[in-house]
Amino acid sequence: EVQLVESGGGLVQPGGSLRLSCAASGFTFRTYSMDWVRQAPGKGLEWVSSINGRGDLIRYADSVKGRFTISRDNAKNTLYLQLSSLKIEDTAMYHCAQGATRGQGTLVTVSS
Repeated sequence: EVQLVESGGGLVQPGGSLRLSCAASGFTFRTYSMDWVRQAPGKGLEWVSSINGRGDLIRYADSVKGRFTISRDNAKNTLYLQLSSLKIEDTAMYHCAQGATRGQGTLVTVSS
């Protein structure tokens, strides 16, 4: 059974940084591309970033390009998302995803 558990969210001021983690289990992590998606309050799901199994093919949504960095540690079965230069509009529940499976999410709130 695929399990994805996110952590690292919290309350941060505009311009601040956070590092999100996603612990994966139940599948051969290193062979799968992974995604981060987010859902802001009252809005639909938004794709944020993707990384392939080897970690050498990465894509970002235009809204986060240059501010967020996705990475993975296949030895630890863990996916990361470094969030920097955070904006109020980055406030959302952040989920990691493998295919159609998402974790429960970790909440990022950007507020002064």
